[in-house]
Amino acid sequence: MSADSDSLFERLLPPSLDGSNGESAIEQQHAELKRNRLLRRLSQSALLVCIGILLLWSLQMAGFWKEEWIQYWPEFTEALTQYFPPALYFDLIPFVDVGRYYQFWVEEGLVGEAGITLAIALAGTIVGAPLALLFGILGNERVTPFPFNFLFRGVMSIIRSIPSLVWALIYVPLGGISPVTATLAIGTDTIGELGRLLTDELEEIDDGPIEGIRSTGASKPQVITFGMITQIVRPFIAWAMFILENNVRSAVGLGIIGAGGLGVTLSIEQQTFKFTNMMATILFIVVLVLSVEMISQRTRSYLRGDDDEEQLSLYELIVGFPERMSKSLLK
Repeated sequence: MSADSDSLFERLLPPSLDGSNGESAIEQQHAELKRNRLLRRLSQSALLVCIGILLLWSLQMAGFWKEEWIQYWPEFTEALTQYFPPALYFDLIPFVDVGRYYQFWVEEGLVGEAGITLAIALAGTIVGAPLALLFGILGNERVTPFPFNFLFRGVMSIIRSIPSLVWALIYVPLGGISPVTATLAIGTDTIGELGRLLTDELEEIDDGPIEGIRSTGASKPQVITFGMITQIVRPFIAWAMFILENNVRSAVGLGIIGAGGLGVTLSIEQQTFKFTNMMATILFIVVLVLSVEMISQRTRSYLRGDDDEEQLSLYELIVGFPERMSKSLLK
């Protein structure tokens, strides 16, 4: 009788109080953890293998394994000494001959060329910003009912999908590659980029002010002006300053194909193999772009608050410059 009662008591115990069941549960959990870890490692290994295959395929398609560029390596190392001409300061300290850069800046009047580049970017931004605001508003469902609002969003998407360089080529019949066509290209690109950002901003505004203005019997244009636009004034200026940063870099890229400004000087010096002057021009471009970015960041920080806008140090601006420049050239 006592044996039967003991077995019945053991069956009634919960698994956590039963020694054998508890050990088996722990072993199952341990085995499951090991299995999950193994699957995770296998999936990570498979991902790395896929990335490696894609890398090899990309290098093959780009002709990376050809020997031509390796044959030119000695010429590249020789060009480096022209990019960064050496000099001895105080007859003791070896460093780059900065004086040659500065001499080229003065002789070629790069300040004036920088003014052309900045003017193209500013004019393009100012021309495109009002139209970007218009398309951003019309792309909002509060203003244009679904699905007609997607017509305006589609137009902005099409504009964004075409790089500013291609827009400049489209405008060539208006007068060739010139500062005028470059300005129109940047202005068109601004409509797509800034308009899409403003559409997203308008999606997040409060309905309270809109309903308040509508309750006074205001017309639809008045509701849009005083109920919607007033809520995105600061974001509009902040995003416009951000777009201006990109437009300055785009203006340099358009200058390389002959649209004027620093890009033309850079292209000429590269074609004549004057690598010291070429590097001097690049450094001047870096100074111009970083100055615009610094002003833009501080302006956006003031408008949005320090918590909303991340402050980049001068070191981060300089280190991240090549990536930002390449992205702007590919836009």
